[in-house]
Amino acid sequence: MPSLENQPTKPPENLSENPPISIQSWQWQGLTIGYQQAGLQQTDAPAVVLIHGFGASSIHWRKNIPILAKTCRVYAIDLLGYGNSAKPAPGQPLDYTFETWGQQILDFCEQVVGQPAFLIANSIGCIVAMQAAVTRPEWVRGLALLDCSLRLLHDRKRQTLPWYRSASTPLIQKVLSYRPLIRFLFGRLAQPKSVKRILQQAYGDKTAVTDELVSLLLEPAADPGAVEVFLAFISYSQGPIPEDLLPQLTCPTLILWGQADPWEPVELARAYGDYPAVEDFIELAGVGHCPQDEVPEVVNPILAEWVNQHADPVTA
Repeated sequence: MPSLENQPTKPPENLSENPPISIQSWQWQGLTIGYQQAGLQQTDAPAVVLIHGFGASSIHWRKNIPILAKTCRVYAIDLLGYGNSAKPAPGQPLDYTFETWGQQILDFCEQVVGQPAFLIANSIGCIVAMQAAVTRPEWVRGLALLDCSLRLLHDRKRQTLPWYRSASTPLIQKVLSYRPLIRFLFGRLAQPKSVKRILQQAYGDKTAVTDELVSLLLEPAADPGAVEVFLAFISYSQGPIPEDLLPQLTCPTLILWGQADPWEPVELARAYGDYPAVEDFIELAGVGHCPQDEVPEVVNPILAEWVNQHADPVTA
């Protein structure tokens, strides 16, 4: 049985109130995994698992959890290496790969959620969600992908890019594999001004990058092992790309994309809407890389309606 540290919650008395959110932990393969939980307690209510992107954590869903929790059982998980989850050295015992994180999500659904779930993800979290859905489709009821990582630094992706966009990548990755340099770089990046500047590049609405958001995202950067996790991922140019996983999906899939995303250009992603499992590809004008945090008033109704549309009762 999984080990859980539960802080009991009660369902909201009416839908006008925001349901309480509890901070919990789960023991997975001997490692502590942090997550947040909120929402309805009935097992026939649809279960939703929220998966963050690179450098973020479950806190990046703070504007979405209360709304989705009014009609769902909501879980926002910290991937291994991020947020309140353990940050072991790579390979001790697990490597930081999409296969590892995908298995983490599947085991979480089975051991904690206790039933198949809808996976809602942002950035690299979308690759994690798709990996889980491909590995064990019976545990994934649907996918909502927000500005999926295109994985442009992947070895195979670089071969399709113009030479001027890909020529320097191997050199950059080699330089970044030098540990003293990466520790110095991480120390410079893990500062409020640096994080705020990076986020403002990614957000269409710069005012959405608040000091509170910066502070919340920075907290885990002080944890032992955070630098090694950072290094492990930026040097990771293998594993699946979206074009590997999208054709294998069998569950309903919704894609949302900010048209002003500077990191994952929408013009390179529109073809994703042509895959059989993708029901809709919705572009969000003026929005950047993290729509769930930048325009929750737009994203939340779309997600809630989509889950409700596919949320026929299931047996736990």
